[in-house]
Amino acid sequence: MAAAVSAAVSLPSSKSSSLPPRTSIISTERISFNKVPLYYRNASSGTRVVLIKAQITTDAPAKAEKVSKKQEDGVIVNKFKPKDPYIGKCLLNTKITADDAPGETWHMVFSTEGEVPYREGQSIGVIADGVDKNGKPHKLRLYSIASSALGDFGDSKSVSLCVKRLVYTNDQGEIVKGVCSNFLCDLKPGAEVKITGPVGKEMLMPKDPNANVIMLATGTGIAPFRSFLWKMFFEKYDDYKFNGLAWLFLGVPTSSSLLYKEEFTKMKEKAPKNFRVDYAVSREQANAKGEKMYIQTRMAEYAEELWELLKKDNTYVYMCGLKGMEKGIDDIMISLAAKDGIDWIDYKKQLKRSEQWNVEVY
Repeated sequence: MAAAVSAAVSLPSSKSSSLPPRTSIISTERISFNKVPLYYRNASSGTRVVLIKAQITTDAPAKAEKVSKKQEDGVIVNKFKPKDPYIGKCLLNTKITADDAPGETWHMVFSTEGEVPYREGQSIGVIADGVDKNGKPHKLRLYSIASSALGDFGDSKSVSLCVKRLVYTNDQGEIVKGVCSNFLCDLKPGAEVKITGPVGKEMLMPKDPNANVIMLATGTGIAPFRSFLWKMFFEKYDDYKFNGLAWLFLGVPTSSSLLYKEEFTKMKEKAPKNFRVDYAVSREQANAKGEKMYIQTRMAEYAEELWELLKKDNTYVYMCGLKGMEKGIDDIMISLAAKDGIDWIDYKKQLKRSEQWNVEVY
C-alpha cells in the first residue's frame, strides 16, 4: 500500500549557524522514498524552501538473506532419484565388530566414478534388490555417509557406509530381518547396488576451521563423524586446515562393538591438541554412582566444560544415533544453564537457529 505525499521543509540559509529544533513524525511504519524531485525558490528572508515529493509505503521490509555457517556452497542434492538411481558396485564389505558383539556392523565401499558428488554430513539412499510382498520394488533406505568427500581411497570416486544388520524377533516369535540392512551386509565385491541422492544439509560441517565441533554418536550414528574426522585429520587441502577442537562422544553396548577405534587412536596421536574422544560402553562401564555408562552419563563427567563451550559462538554440536539420546543430554544441560539464569530449552532453540545444534536421530 502506498500514497503520494508532498512536504515543505524550511532550511536555513548559509548564514544560519544551526537548524531550529523540530521534530516531525510521519509514520511508525517503514517509509521508503522513491524518485525525490526538489524544487527551490528564494525568499526575501534568505530561507530556501524545499518541496519534497515522496511516496510512502507500508510494505514489510525485505528479509535479509541468511548466510549459512556451514559448508553449503555447491552442495548437490537429489541428483539421482528412485526411478533413475545410480548403479554402483561394491568394492569392499567388511565386518567391523567382533564376533562376540551384540549384532553385526559392516563397513562397505561402493564405486561412484565421481558421479555422486556428496559432502561430509550428507546421506545416500539405497534400494535393495528384489520386490516387496506386493510385488513392487523395495523403497529406498537412507544411510549417513561414512566417508569424506574424497572417499576412502582419496580419489572422489567412492562412497562408504556403516550399516548394522537388523535382525529381531517380533511379537509372534518370528525372526525378522531388515530388508535393506541385510541386503547391504551380505553384498559381495563386484555386486551392483542402486544408489539415490545425495541428500541432506542438516549435518554439514561448519565453515570455520577454528570451530569447536562436539559430536555425539550412538552405534552407527558414528558415520557422519567419521567423514568429518577424516577431512579434519587424515586429509590435506589447499583451502582448509582444521585448527579447532573436535570432541567425539561415542556410545556402544560393549567394547567389542566399538567402531573405528583404531582410526580414532591414530587421529589422537596425530593431533592431540585438536582431537578428543570419549567412549561410553553401557554394559561394561559405570560412573561413580554405579549407573550404566550411556553417552549422557559420560558427558555429565565433563558437564561444566561442555557448558562453557556451548556458550561460545564458534561451538557446533552434532548428534546422530538413537532418538532417546537427546533427552538425556537435555537433562544434563537444564541444571547447568539454570546456574547462569538461562532456560536451556529456549537457549537450545537459539543454537538451532544459528545452526549450532544439529540433530539427526532415528
